[in-house]
Amino acid sequence: MIRKLVRQMLTAQILSALTVSLCLLIDNIMISRYLGETAMAAYGLSNPILLAIGAIGTLLAAGIQMACSKSLGRGSQEETNAGYSSAIALAGSISLGFTVVVLLFASPLATVMGAGTEGALFEQTRDYLIGFSAGAPGSMGALVLVPFLQMAGQSNLLIAAVLTMTVADVVLDLLNVLVWHGGMLGMGLASAISYYAAMIVAAFYFVSKRCVFRFSRRLVTKEKIRELFTGGVPAGFNMAASVILVFILNRILQGVGGETAVAAYTVVMALGNAANCITTGIGGVSLTLAGVLYNEEDRSGLRELISYLVRCSLVLGLAMGAVLVALAPTFVSVFVPQGGPVSEMAVLGLRLFAAGLIPCCINNALKNMYQATGRVRLTEIISMAEGAIFPALAGFVFSRLLGTQGAWLFFACGEALTLLSICLGVFGHTRELPWRKDACLLLDSSFGVGETDLLEAQLHSMEEVAGFVKVAEQFCLDRGQSAKGSNHIALCIEEMAGNTILHGFKADGKPHHLSVRVLHKPGTWVLRFRDDCRAFDPVHYVPEGDEDGLGIRLVRAMATEARYTYSLNMNNLTLTLPEVL
Repeated sequence: MIRKLVRQMLTAQILSALTVSLCLLIDNIMISRYLGETAMAAYGLSNPILLAIGAIGTLLAAGIQMACSKSLGRGSQEETNAGYSSAIALAGSISLGFTVVVLLFASPLATVMGAGTEGALFEQTRDYLIGFSAGAPGSMGALVLVPFLQMAGQSNLLIAAVLTMTVADVVLDLLNVLVWHGGMLGMGLASAISYYAAMIVAAFYFVSKRCVFRFSRRLVTKEKIRELFTGGVPAGFNMAASVILVFILNRILQGVGGETAVAAYTVVMALGNAANCITTGIGGVSLTLAGVLYNEEDRSGLRELISYLVRCSLVLGLAMGAVLVALAPTFVSVFVPQGGPVSEMAVLGLRLFAAGLIPCCINNALKNMYQATGRVRLTEIISMAEGAIFPALAGFVFSRLLGTQGAWLFFACGEALTLLSICLGVFGHTRELPWRKDACLLLDSSFGVGETDLLEAQLHSMEEVAGFVKVAEQFCLDRGQSAKGSNHIALCIEEMAGNTILHGFKADGKPHHLSVRVLHKPGTWVLRFRDDCRAFDPVHYVPEGDEDGLGIRLVRAMATEARYTYSLNMNNLTLTLPEVL
């Protein structure tokens, strides 16, 4: 079931990783092709301010994934709604404030960015800032709502929103340069409108009765806002490392290749950031699912998740790398004419960049897993090493040995050094090779339950349910549970799993999955049921007047605690029963 979840989430995560950068990339291409060098310079000067709102949105999105994966793992819907309510309120306040500040102080900001106080460069920088800032609420909203769409299992709607944004931006940019002649103000407004178009598509779910999240002003608290920011701190380290790396590499490339090398680096990073959507997507899946599994104390699930994400990293990294190597001249020609020195450098740089995609994907899977499992300091160290220290060191050393060509090894060598450091760190901590057992997870020996106290199965038919019920009853007896208590546990499994097979599996004629786990802890037993059928809450809704309703009420009476959430397109039910000796 974990593999199915990864496949469902990964495509949408990869596309959502392009949410902010895609509009900027499209604007970059359109401006370079149609509005000339001065407009390109104005766009470049505007970028730090434009990326600031994206940086805050990215930080909040990471905090949402971290905070809500915990609440979902604990089965607390109200806590998840608190995260949703606080995130919406915070994102709205920050983005509206950003828009007001930029609109009021667009001219001073353009001057501070280096555009001067008058002339074409100043006017175009100011105009683009005004146009783009009008879409700040849409830009941040798109980033903040992405994790919630993922948790609700609305991957198709997320893809539709991203595609709507992309098509709208391309069409409006073309209309601006070919029909309206609105200049840089029109380019900024085109991006702003495209963000709102994506928001409208996403809103169809959030305002519907099907939405599993509920906004409440009562749930907006300082504590939850603080948790969102704290959970996003590692993402802040990533952003800080990126800024440092750009500054250092600009200096290195300027020293060995002059302005031509710096221009080529701009093209390489524009295309490289787009290609890195696969690494960001894998990291996002790792953060969300690892958080849920960790809070369920599911050691075997975490092991399966990381193992499958590493395989996805190999496949996606190799595929994307092959595309970059084969089509590098074509991609670069979109930005600069072919045959010139900038084009030649950028083609080589992009091809060498491709070599770092596989280790980068693996690093993101591990790094975000460590964040989800509470090793925040380790995540911050990895982020700074991967994002700045190792690539800057590689760029400096190889540029001294091989000149400009050596400098392009910064990304591949930086990622390889990061992965090697993680492997050495795991070995030093566990004295096990990272790929042996679950050494790379760095979990304490006390985490979860031992294999002797865990029973789990994937069930697909009533015959399999009946067989598992017998195995589970004997499993409980062998661990000291009384015959009566073992029978109660067996009845709970038979009732809940049987209802899922009989009603959930046959409701739509599609293939479905049911995962059942039985955990023995000191003084208690925990049963967890997870299926991908239509949403059904047996904790708060019980059918009246039939055997199914009677069975569910009986199960609830036997359980000391029952928790239900619907997330990631899954029904998640956890029952706690007392140990009876």
